[in-house]
Amino acid sequence: MRFLKKKNRKVLNLHTSLRSQSIEPNPEDGLNKSLQQNIQTLKDTLGKSSDIIIREIRFGKEGTIKAGVIYTDGLTDTPSLQNFILETLMLDIKEIDLHKKSPEKNLISVLKDVALTVGEIKEETSFDAILTSLLSGDTIILLDGYAEGLIISNRQWAERGVTEPTAQTVVRGPREGFTENLRINTALIRRKIKDPKLWMETKTIGTRTKTDIAIVYIHDIADDKIVKEVNLRLDQINIDGILESGNIEGLIQDSTYSPFSTIYNTERPDVVAAALLEGRIAILVDGTPFVLLVPALFIQFFQSPEDYYERTVFGSLIRILRFIAFIISLLAPALFIAVTTFHQSMLPPALLISLAAQREGVPFPAFVEALIMEVTFEILREAGIRMPRSIGTAMSIVGAFVIGTAAVEAGLISAMMVIVVSITAISNFVSPSYEMAIAVRILRFVFMALAASFGFFGIMVGLIALILHLCSLRSFGIPYMSPIAPFNISDQKDTFIVLPIWKMINRPHLMNQKNRIRQQHSAAAKPAPPENKKDEGSS
Repeated sequence: MRFLKKKNRKVLNLHTSLRSQSIEPNPEDGLNKSLQQNIQTLKDTLGKSSDIIIREIRFGKEGTIKAGVIYTDGLTDTPSLQNFILETLMLDIKEIDLHKKSPEKNLISVLKDVALTVGEIKEETSFDAILTSLLSGDTIILLDGYAEGLIISNRQWAERGVTEPTAQTVVRGPREGFTENLRINTALIRRKIKDPKLWMETKTIGTRTKTDIAIVYIHDIADDKIVKEVNLRLDQINIDGILESGNIEGLIQDSTYSPFSTIYNTERPDVVAAALLEGRIAILVDGTPFVLLVPALFIQFFQSPEDYYERTVFGSLIRILRFIAFIISLLAPALFIAVTTFHQSMLPPALLISLAAQREGVPFPAFVEALIMEVTFEILREAGIRMPRSIGTAMSIVGAFVIGTAAVEAGLISAMMVIVVSITAISNFVSPSYEMAIAVRILRFVFMALAASFGFFGIMVGLIALILHLCSLRSFGIPYMSPIAPFNISDQKDTFIVLPIWKMINRPHLMNQKNRIRQQHSAAAKPAPPENKKDEGSS
């Protein structure tokens, strides 16, 4: 008897468990016609979170219609919710028979087309889509007796306004930068390019974060193959969360382990607008002010927006100066190590005697000296970035000065080595791109090791390997070193120098194959100067 009772109790528990599993709604199955069942499913799915507000109301004639208004506190525009949704439902249409307003439609369509005075309203039957919209800040309206709901777009949350970019500053040019809001960023681009061919495709990436991604390009300028490749790489991403555009960059870039970035990022709307006009594609990620631009070329990391805002002579001189600074920051310590270690005969006698006098008593070879100074400066640089802004810059300058002076006086480092490392560090700051500056900082140590091992021969081997590596890179199918390699003479107008804008008739050759003409004709581009005329009364 005890065995039978125990067995019957197990069967009863199993039957109750199966019954509860069959009754419990699955969010993936869609909405239920029962309002209470839908609300209970929401509570069970969201874990009764305190920021999810569920308001059950009655409206219509004599309050016969039961509804649920659900929104996320902190992500939803509460004044618009009260004034245009709750007030409309509970007061404005209190005595109106909604079924008579449009008998051929159901109540959901009547509310959408006749009653509610809000902007964007969408009907939805998928529970998963309802949850995503709710957690994005939209307001959800569910009606008793209907297996579909309304998604009302009234998102609003605390956000940073449009301010001046901090990472890419210019002397002359716009002072507005992107924010963490995707819709504000797309509006900044649309404000600069008022073209109906400016298309914006939206995707959602991240199984848990469900981050909104926007792909922006000009349809009749951008290459269709590159647009297709960008969409293909983004669609292949299967990850639980995307928190910044750097996550997207790491998942779609061509060469992961190369020190050179094959995707350009910027926080300036004018840079994105100029890139779109050249045929590039922008990838905007919700939650970050940094926009990705593809394809990215080597020469692009030396271009600054003010090159095109200043006079042509100034822009060209500054562009050339950046290339000179790039060479100095990459090779200056290596050349000094090679000369002082292997090739002393190349120096003039007076300079050789001066260097020998400075290095007298220094216990380390030139490579160890340079390594100590470079590592010390890198530590000071990172410390200055992480420290509060009010003391970060002062600490970096004072720290470098104090440590350099103390090291020379203590006889650990020669004075010439301090000068070389200082010039190298200053030249590294000339680069307008942070990614290119990081690549140079990494390669600098490689060239120092080659110079300490093989002298000028090691430096030449390193340069050949570097050039071969750069020529082998591709960015979404475009050669990384174009228009230098492969060489294109028509695209040299904006490579090492900047020619006047009226000279740039065509768009970049490899970047665009559809619509290469930027200007209709070049004859009227530069007006002729007015002739000097004598006054009629003069003799």
